[in-house]
Amino acid sequence: MVLISAVRDYINRMLQDISGMKVLILDSHTVSIVSVGYSQSELLQKEVFLVELVDSIYKSKEPMSHLKAVYFLRPTSENIQHLRQQLASPRFGEYHLFFSNILKDTQIHNLADADEQEVVQQIQEFYADFVAIDPYHFTLNMPSNHIYMLPAVVDPSNSQHFCDRVVDGIASIFLALKRRPIIRYQRNSDIAKRIAQETAKLMYQQESGLFDFRRMEVSPLLLVIDRRDDPVTPLLNQWTYQAMVHELIGIQDNKVDLRNIGKLPKDQQEVVLSSEQDAFFKANMYENFGDIGMNIKRLVDEFQQISKSNQSIQTIEDMAKFVDKYPEYRKMHGNVSKHVTLVTEMSKIVEERKLMLVSETEQELACNGGQVAAFEAVTNLLNNESVSDIDRLRLVMLYALRYEKESPVQLMQLFNKLASRSAKYKPGLVQFVLKQAGVDKRTGDLFGNRDLLNIARNMARGLKGVENVYTQHQPLLFQTMESISKGRLRDVDYPYVGNHFQQGRPQEVVIFIVGGTTYEESRSVALQNASNSGIRFILGGSVVLNSKRFLKDLEEAQRIARSSTAVI
Repeated sequence: MVLISAVRDYINRMLQDISGMKVLILDSHTVSIVSVGYSQSELLQKEVFLVELVDSIYKSKEPMSHLKAVYFLRPTSENIQHLRQQLASPRFGEYHLFFSNILKDTQIHNLADADEQEVVQQIQEFYADFVAIDPYHFTLNMPSNHIYMLPAVVDPSNSQHFCDRVVDGIASIFLALKRRPIIRYQRNSDIAKRIAQETAKLMYQQESGLFDFRRMEVSPLLLVIDRRDDPVTPLLNQWTYQAMVHELIGIQDNKVDLRNIGKLPKDQQEVVLSSEQDAFFKANMYENFGDIGMNIKRLVDEFQQISKSNQSIQTIEDMAKFVDKYPEYRKMHGNVSKHVTLVTEMSKIVEERKLMLVSETEQELACNGGQVAAFEAVTNLLNNESVSDIDRLRLVMLYALRYEKESPVQLMQLFNKLASRSAKYKPGLVQFVLKQAGVDKRTGDLFGNRDLLNIARNMARGLKGVENVYTQHQPLLFQTMESISKGRLRDVDYPYVGNHFQQGRPQEVVIFIVGGTTYEESRSVALQNASNSGIRFILGGSVVLNSKRFLKDLEEAQRIARSSTAVI
């Protein structure tokens, strides 16, 4: 609940203290923040009768002096400019201005100068500059996510903008939690180091007064790491509910767009998947696909029983009882339909793309050794007409990441085979992922080949077998959390920023992945938090990845790298 509660608390404070009819004015970032934290019906209960975007609100000249304008915006120069224009000829009776992060003094002066008619009632900073998609998982929804793969010299302006946005997002998390952390970063990542250092500068120098919270016995930890340390997790097919929906259909701000999957009723063309608003989803979001099917069948059976009981309406009293229950009945009907639709659609995709076959080989590549068998399995799948282009590409990438040093000849054979079989194959993309995230660039022991404990664990797992061959993979993040829990995160790999060191084991840890998180990793965090280890982990990233988005970022970075003279 921690992140969602923080955002909801800010929105409540924004809306409940302003009486009367209101218009809520947002920007492209804060619209995501609010839509994930608050439902439309809740906004109506707070007398919000209109929601508009700040860059389009002044296109209408119609005065609405009976409405009070509540602005919730990121403190960007563009938003300040929009506000200045709107305050110059105000349409609303009152203006209440809330910003999702730290305002500069110059911005406050600019707004004061523009408020000639004195319609602004208040200006406040409410630190909700992140999208809280789950209680312990947040994203910054950064559109130009590929920037993290490029050296700063390639595109200095966008690189700085990327870093500034990440620093802002991390700062707002700690302001919302009322904490100032000790900061560590992944040593071999220039961008992780830069973000960690700029965050420390903001918290300990530029805005030290703002972060001067009550000291804890052991300070919280902020760990900044690079997606390229684990390129395997975003390349894998997923078989637990939330992660699978994102991989096969896509989730954006806890909404799933189903308009392209055939004729559905209008109210099912976009559905909400939120652990806060859907009890069935909350109970099943981390369950595997086989169990989900059985659980949905139970949900359908339960609904049918209720439907039958509702069919026996004999008297006025029966009718009155049904009408009383009708909103809950409708809600349950919508919920059952939603989950049946999602599972049916995913089953179709799994069958069409032969994903059970593909995924078994992916998991073998990610979790077990055996180069000869792996080469044969990948070759067979490349020759299989039912396997899609994107699945062929992912298989060759996974093989390359696993065996780049062991089998250069076979790797070249797979490159050639991929190029001949796949019309959409982008030349050099597999080589580019090796340049970005190959074994020489990674800090962690991604495949458990170097660490004796991991080797023993893999051997034991191989002997015992695993409960489900499709979900045997554990992200590298799992090992990182284990290392933190046991006080074994190596200083040489994850140095501290400045002279601030951790004394003892932290009880609160925020791990930020530059380049994006996955729902498989957020599941690991939720399970770790449920294990009562005494440490609360929060996971954040620049975006939420699936394989499609990860490959798109790789392609975009490769395109820019090729057109640049810089050496990547």
